[in-house]
Amino acid sequence: MTRRLLLTRRLAQLLIGLFLYGIAIAMMVRAGIGVSPWDVLAQGLSIKTGLLFGLITNLVGIAVLLFWIPLRQRPGLGTVLNVLLVGPSAQLGLTLIPQQTELWAQLLLFAGGLLLLAVATGLYIGPKLGPGPRDGLMTGLHARTGWPIWAVRTGIEVTVLIIGWLLGGNVGIGTLAFALLVGPLCSITLPFFAIRLPQDAATTAAPLESELEGTAEQSAGLGEQDAAAFDVRDGILLETDAATRMRDHRAADSNVIGGVQPDREAPAPSASASRRPAQAVAAYWLDDRLMARTRRA
Repeated sequence: MTRRLLLTRRLAQLLIGLFLYGIAIAMMVRAGIGVSPWDVLAQGLSIKTGLLFGLITNLVGIAVLLFWIPLRQRPGLGTVLNVLLVGPSAQLGLTLIPQQTELWAQLLLFAGGLLLLAVATGLYIGPKLGPGPRDGLMTGLHARTGWPIWAVRTGIEVTVLIIGWLLGGNVGIGTLAFALLVGPLCSITLPFFAIRLPQDAATTAAPLESELEGTAEQSAGLGEQDAAAFDVRDGILLETDAATRMRDHRAADSNVIGGVQPDREAPAPSASASRRPAQAVAAYWLDDRLMARTRRA
């Protein structure tokens, strides 16, 4: 596949994923049994201001993106399109999907929305054109403060959830189900929809593609790694020990966050390498609304 065709495929998959993501949000909202923390915030703000849910989603995304400036994160095309397209797509879904009141219908609609969201997440993250604005905030704070990823993620999500709940957002059994199930579901869809970039493109991207990808995704240097090299912990795709060892010689020059992670035990010194990163946080970051159980991997 030529570079141009590959880029076209990446863009098409990104757009489809973002559209389906908004529809999935609308399905869970209309189920009425609880939504993800960021959607709880959007609901609460919509109730208090009278603005449309989709517009609030856009405005929250823009506000979060502004926090990237002091964190020195550069958004990719996927980041910008996430801010612009998910809100209108969610509002379209809310217009087309009626509110459910029967418990069986609520459960079915929520389950369908959660499954669709996992598929949409794999679709829009797979092209590697930039993370969602909320994930860039998380990774930026992790890089600047050195706090563990799980602590940064949990702090952000809990804060957002409490504010949204106080404003009148819908917190329920669906919120808990989202937190527990979205990580395992995305661990299936992310490798399935990941687009394998050519080895040379993985290390030396074309100028245009480099601009489209941004700098916050931490995905440079992955090449055609096998999907089994990654697993989901706490809603974040991590690189396994074997895959880390294979990329040690490239870690210093890549965009991957290297060195000993604050929530990882430092490895024993090696005679063959003077500087070896421990568990490098790698690859794509799950969608900005994903929150898995808080636990140390």
